[in-house]
Parts: sequence; C-alpha cells; structure tokens
Amino acid sequence: MENIILSIRNLNAYFGDSQVLKNIDLDIFKNKITSILGPSGCGKTTFIRCLNRLHELVPKARVEGEILLNGEDIYKMDTMIVRQKIGMVFQKPNPFPTMSIYDNVLAGYILTGIKLTKEEKDRIVEDSLKKSGLWNEVKDNLFKKGVFLSGGQQQRLCIARALAMNPEVLLLDEPTSALDPISTLKIEELMIELKKSVTIILVTHNIGQAGRVSDYTAFFYLGELVEFGTTTDIFTTPKHKKTEEYLIGKIG
Repeated sequence: MENIILSIRNLNAYFGDSQVLKNIDLDIFKNKITSILGPSGCGKTTFIRCLNRLHELVPKARVEGEILLNGEDIYKMDTMIVRQKIGMVFQKPNPFPTMSIYDNVLAGYILTGIKLTKEEKDRIVEDSLKKSGLWNEVKDNLFKKGVFLSGGQQQRLCIARALAMNPEVLLLDEPTSALDPISTLKIEELMIELKKSVTIILVTHNIGQAGRVSDYTAFFYLGELVEFGTTTDIFTTPKHKKTEEYLIGKIG
C-alpha cells in the first residue's frame, strides 16, 4: 500500500457565490508525482492553491472540506507552517528582482524572519541549488541578481527557493509553460530526481509531460474530479468518456 501524505475530503472552493471546486476526494501518495490535468478553467490551479492555503488570500474566496497533511488538518495549522511544508512554484519564473541568487534561495527564511548563521545559510543555498540542478551554473555568481538568469534557470532558482524550506510537498503550477523545450526537459528530469525526497503535485496542460513524469494522474472537468488513477491506467484505459476525449484532444 502506498503511503498517503495528503488526504483531501469533500473539498469545495468558492470565489464569492461562484463554486469552482465541487466535492473533491483525493489521496496524494508520498514521493510520487501526481499530475492534475484538465481544460482551462476546470479548477486545477484553485485546487493546488487550496492545498497550501493561498486560495483564502483572494477576497471573498472560501473553502469547505478537509485537507489532511500526514493526518493533520491544514486549516487548523499556522498558515506559515503550511506554506513551509507545502511549497509552490508558479507558472512564470518569479525570482525576487532586487535579491541576489543567494538571497533568493533564502527568501523564505528572510521573509518569515527565521535567523540563520552564515554556515547554515551557505549550506542551505548550496544544497538547494544542487537539488534544483543549478549549482554548477551559478556557484561563481551567487551574489548577482537572479533576474540575470535565463528563463529556465530562473524557474530552477524558484524551485531551489521552495526546496530551501525543506517542504514535504512541492506544488508546481504549469512550471514549464513559459520555457523552451530544452529547459522544459531539464525541469522534467529534475522532477523525477526530486521525488526521491519530496512529493510533487504538477498542474500541466501538457499531456505528454504528464505521461512522461507522473506516477498518478487526476483529471478535472468543470470543477469536479472525473477520474484518478495511475498515469498508465488513465492514459491507456480511461474509465470515463470525458477523460478519453480530453486525452485525444476532443475537449480542451
């Protein structure tokens, strides 16, 4: 039996009166990559923003239901702790423009006021940049601004920034949609390497990418979870017509 790290039960999410997620029940398995697939506007991004409590930052947004991280209800935890344990990388690379590469990696600590010694900082920066596959490219320029890097490097810097907080889960919201094919391939290889130490939830429009990197796939349609299973099963023998239509490009 796979280890469950996140258990989502009867999750409903709203923007004001508009319901964007309907009764989502889903288990996320530890040290696996789970892809969230579905057409634009089906609730994929809202879903992962509920998982680290970003959704509630939107005015009039609210959530009902239960999200358990290792059995603990995230809505009863301090939001800062939730966001340390469940890190997120967004669609467009967003290094902090005024910060050096070094400080970008440490941004989570800087912004939350966690004090570190020089040795701790150096270790976290090197370790996180190595994990994100960026260390050899930037180790001689750590005190240059992060915005001087290429798009693909900036995205790996954002992954390093998330990894620096030692999260248990990493949410990736279309992390390669703004990148060229070579950078995309590097990030896909990186994801497969990273799942040894962190659980990954990947929102992607790229069906091929989901097929290449993910162990499990959830298909969302109009705010509902239509189907969930191993990526192999979903891609070869989908149980629902909607899933099949999406995978062959009839809806999207």
